[in-house]
Amino acid sequence: MINFRVKLTIKRLLILGVFSILNNATSEPLIVMETRGFKAKVGSSIDSDKPIKLEEGERITLIRADGISVTLRGPFNDVPMPKKSTASDPKQALAALVATRDARTNSVGAIRAGTDAKAIPDPWLIDVTRPGVRCLGEGQQPVFWRPDAAKESRFTIAPSDRSYKVDLIWPASQTQFKPEKINFKSSEHFLTVILDDQEFNIQIIEIPKEIPEGLLLTGWMLEKSCVQQADALIKKLQEGTESKP
Repeated sequence: MINFRVKLTIKRLLILGVFSILNNATSEPLIVMETRGFKAKVGSSIDSDKPIKLEEGERITLIRADGISVTLRGPFNDVPMPKKSTASDPKQALAALVATRDARTNSVGAIRAGTDAKAIPDPWLIDVTRPGVRCLGEGQQPVFWRPDAAKESRFTIAPSDRSYKVDLIWPASQTQFKPEKINFKSSEHFLTVILDDQEFNIQIIEIPKEIPEGLLLTGWMLEKSCVQQADALIKKLQEGTESKP
């Protein structure tokens, strides 16, 4: 027969196993958005229930599956974000993200962030009629957009280092225009675009391929100040949740 101590040990192991399963069930990956000093690749994931240690001067920005982000600065030694229910209502998660968007864009610099811009029909279009930041999928070529396509326009693109210059004619009746391959050289691209003698400086930030489309991508776009594109994605998500029973 199994003695009392063996039975107690088995019982303790079973209890620990149950707690471990419950703990793992509520943990979730956090995606690295930005990092300074701390060794982590942008786009990689960190478990939400595992403590991370940041030294003085180190900084990391993380984003959760529901699009909520947090920036941590050293000294820091704790779990990066509190746990949430993985079974949360998608509509509630979207509403929380919209509230976060409104809070950000109602602050100083909201107009510069793009809240005054016209709505784009697709989140991945690059509006060339105003300056600011745009988001682009890693390895993708940009599709430029203008709201008014009543006439043919002259369109010029050049990087900040002036290593090349492309002069094009944007045909009438076309709101979208995808020129031939542009040789972007890094994850952050600074372009000067000229449309009908109006010149704007645009910063294009690449989004890692690992980032899935949805709340997380929307939160990423908002964090990067791609508000106009985030609004287009929020509209798609709202339409998706409204169509579900």
